[in-house]
Amino acid sequence: MTGSGPRSGVGSSQEPVSWTGSGALGPVRGWLAEEGARGALIATISTLGVVAVAAWAVLTSDNWDAVRAQFFNPEDFVAAWPDVLAGFWLDLRMFVIAQIAILVFALLVAVMRSLRGPAFLPLRLLAVLYIDLFRGVPLILAILLFGFGVPALDIPGVPRSQLFWGVTTLVLSYSAYTAEVYRSGIDAVPESQRSSARSLGLTQWQGLRYAILPQAVRNVVPALLNGLVSLQKDVALVSVLGVREAVRAAEIYTSRTFNYTSFIAATLLFLLISIPAARFADWYTARDRARRSQMAA
Repeated sequence: MTGSGPRSGVGSSQEPVSWTGSGALGPVRGWLAEEGARGALIATISTLGVVAVAAWAVLTSDNWDAVRAQFFNPEDFVAAWPDVLAGFWLDLRMFVIAQIAILVFALLVAVMRSLRGPAFLPLRLLAVLYIDLFRGVPLILAILLFGFGVPALDIPGVPRSQLFWGVTTLVLSYSAYTAEVYRSGIDAVPESQRSSARSLGLTQWQGLRYAILPQAVRNVVPALLNGLVSLQKDVALVSVLGVREAVRAAEIYTSRTFNYTSFIAATLLFLLISIPAARFADWYTARDRARRSQMAA
């Protein structure tokens, strides 16, 4: 894909130079264009120096041999890998289900809070109460309360699965934050858009559906992507309920062998997903910023 980034000065020249900020390396190219070859060389040398000092500090530590045996044992890595990988597959399924539910439910809450008129006051109050409640409770505490508390009530027809309530709590908690992200996008749409919708004879809901929400969602896509990256990691918190996902599988292996290499295996799996997702969010944010700059020019 091809796009264009912000203009920036280059090294020895004072003339502004445009750069092609396309792809995940767009910000890097922009930085190189701004700093020039000399800046890139200094950055490379300083980075290698910091890495070398950190590696020297770790490798010369008195306890490095013991730490390596406990955390980086190849045999334990191979032995723990199948169970940790199976648990990570469960993490991915929880993540996909929760993310879809969050995007839909949070949009509903944001719309409830954005409705205008005295008749919609109860809906607005309900949305505000829900958002304040779940934004004020730590996520891990909410998971413990719902995961152990609701099944203990033994209500007929209500699921008792810790996995179900773990995912449900993720949806409820993340939806509170995501609803505010949606609302910021709705508030960013110029008031003239609402007036135009009303002048066309659209109802309040039709104005939201056809005029406001499409623009609002487009405004907050970068923020939604950042929430996606956070959720991909936080699904591991469901392990506190005893659900055998990747972290729980690693804990079981560690409790059996007194070796922590299984946690390294779980860490690598999460990084394989979170780093590409974070780079994609950065790329999309840079592209969105460039697009807005072009529209404003």
